[in-house]
Amino acid sequence: MIGVLVNTGAVILGGAIGMLLKKGIPERIANIIMKAVALSVIYIGITGLMEGSNTLVLIISMIVGGVIGELLRLHDRLNGLGDKIQGKLKNSSTPFTEGFVAASLLFCVGAMAVVGSLKAGMVGDNSVLYSKSLLDFISAIIFASSLGGLGVMSSGVIVFLYQGIIAVLASFVAPYLGDAVISELTAVGSLLILGLGLNLLGVTKLKVMNFVPAIFIPILLMLIPYFGG
Repeated sequence: MIGVLVNTGAVILGGAIGMLLKKGIPERIANIIMKAVALSVIYIGITGLMEGSNTLVLIISMIVGGVIGELLRLHDRLNGLGDKIQGKLKNSSTPFTEGFVAASLLFCVGAMAVVGSLKAGMVGDNSVLYSKSLLDFISAIIFASSLGGLGVMSSGVIVFLYQGIIAVLASFVAPYLGDAVISELTAVGSLLILGLGLNLLGVTKLKVMNFVPAIFIPILLMLIPYFGG
C-alpha cells in the first residue's frame, strides 16, 4: 500500500502547487512537459515487457483480451460514463467539479493504475506506482493550474480507494499464482502502458481500455500445461 499512498500524496501535492500557479504555465511549456511524460511512459512499458518470457502467451492474451474488451465496449462505456457524469454536473458546473471529474478519470483509468496496483499487491513491487506518482504529480500541477485545484486535489481520494482496492485484492490472489504467471501478466500490462505512451505522443489512437482484460488472460493460459511448462 506504500505505492498507493505515495501516488495519492503526489496527486494532492501536485494539485496544491497547481492552485498556486493559477494558469501560470505557458501552453508550450505544458506541451513539452506532457511529451516528456509520454516518452517516460513508453520507457516504462518497454522495460516491463522484458519481464515476460513467453511471446505466445503475450500474443494470445492481447488478441483474446482485446476481443473481450471490444465486445464489452469498455472504451466507449468509460467515455460515456465520463460524459454522463459531466452532463449531470453541467447545470451546477464549478471549477471544483470539473477538476475532480477530469482528474479522477485521468489518474484512475489506465494500464499503469491497474498494473501498478496489481504488482504492488502481488509481489510488493511499487516501482510502477512510483513512476505513475511522478507522472500524476506533473499532470496534477497542469490540471490544477487551469481547472479547479481543490477538485484535482480531492481526486486523490478516488486514487487511494481505486488503487488500494486493486492492491488488496491482488494480495489475496498472489499466493495462488506462480512467479511465471505474474511475469507474463506484467509483460502484457506493460505492453498496454507502451500503447498509452504512444497515444500521449499522438502517434496512435489506440483504445487502450479495450485491451485491459488481456492483463488477466495469462492467469488462465498458464494453467494449460503447454504454456505453464
